[in-house]
Amino acid sequence: MLLSGAIPMKKNVVIWGASGHAKVVAEIIDLNGEFEIYGFLDDINPTLKNTGFYGSRILGGQEQLDILIKNNISRLIFGFGNCAARLALADLVLSKGFSLISAIHPRSIISRTVSIGIGTVIAAGAIVTSGSTIGANVIINTAATIDHDCIIEGGAHICPGVNMAGNVHVGSGSWIGIGSVIKENVRIGRNSFIGAGSVVIHDIPDNTVAYGNPATIIRGNT
Repeated sequence: MLLSGAIPMKKNVVIWGASGHAKVVAEIIDLNGEFEIYGFLDDINPTLKNTGFYGSRILGGQEQLDILIKNNISRLIFGFGNCAARLALADLVLSKGFSLISAIHPRSIISRTVSIGIGTVIAAGAIVTSGSTIGANVIINTAATIDHDCIIEGGAHICPGVNMAGNVHVGSGSWIGIGSVIKENVRIGRNSFIGAGSVVIHDIPDNTVAYGNPATIIRGNT
């Protein structure tokens, strides 16, 4: 029981990633005030272990997971954009006993009828409207708009400034490039990549790279 006037202790969380997007995630966590950032993980630059980053420190890489669990640090969120890696590593950390938290910016606008999966990041200025479903470990980035009844499957990345009309379906692990526009009722398959500034007016199949106005399939994405 807390004494009268006592400030409750924040719960620790680790951010996996130590680059620009990790800073965005960290700022959202700080603004919300529920969690304390224990540290960051970085497998890309192992020489940065024990160096400072965003007011905390880089703990090391994946080898730190078992140490963290042993020390009862069991909350984690991803702070990098690679869709396939987020999907794969989510399975890994959950199998080791971690819980994934979400980070939703207080200046995003989200309908009360929207469902949001674990590990998802929704950045400043994003709007998600009525009846939409956002899967686990999704990124809805700065000022992206998701209109009614859209489905964004797990691990997808909706980049800054994307405008998505109603009833759009984005498959697992797909990347919708910055500033793209997606027409209503369009379906984008799994593991597909839509280039920056594209206008998508037709369905895009799985494992495809497409871009342009209108977006045209360029090659496979395997």
